[in-house]
Parts: sequence; structure tokens; C-alpha cells
Amino acid sequence: QVQLVEPGGGLVQAGGSLTLSCAASTSIRIFNTMAWYRQAPGKQRELVARITTYGTTNYAASVKGRFTISRDNAKNTVNLQMNSLKPEDTAVYYCNAPYRYDNYWGQGTQVTVSS
Repeated sequence: QVQLVEPGGGLVQAGGSLTLSCAASTSIRIFNTMAWYRQAPGKQRELVARITTYGTTNYAASVKGRFTISRDNAKNTVNLQMNSLKPEDTAVYYCNAPYRYDNYWGQGTQVTVSS
């Protein structure tokens, strides 16, 4: 059973920066794609950013140019660097890694951006 752990998160002022990290219990080389999702209160979970094994990335329009996703195969981590944070970025952020017939999720970490 693969585990994804997301330490980090927290409270930050608007305009500030925060980095989320997702640590996998196995080599992340097995995952063709890893991603970060978020869910704000009363809203559906949405894709924030995705990265493939080859380093190809894509982002939600709302975060493009502000967020950067990266993966470190040596450390088995996927990171999300978040800059120029806005109050509307407030949400629980989840790490995700689909693999064959399974879809692994982290437990989620709260990010709160104050205005």
C-alpha cells in the first residue's frame, strides 16, 4: 500500500509564498503522473497542477504563473511552490498519484491565505 504524506501547509498572508511537499512511501518513478489537487469549503476538489515522469507540467488557469510543481525522484517527493498567494487559494491541498487500477491520495494539508 502506497502512502503519500503531506507535511507543511499553514497560514500565510496574501502575496506571500508557501511550499508544499508530498513524500511517497515508495519510489515515485513508478508513477507516470503525480498531481496536487485542492478543495475549498463548499466546492468540488479541483486539479491544481500535474507533472509527468518526463517533467511535463500543466496547471489550472487560476494558478498558472504563480505555482510551480516539481518532482525529486531521489527524495521521492513532489513539491508545489506557491507564490503570490491569494485568499481564494485557501483550501485543503491533496497530493495524488494514480497507479494502474489504484488512485492514491494524501491526507490533505490546510492552506489558509489571509487578506
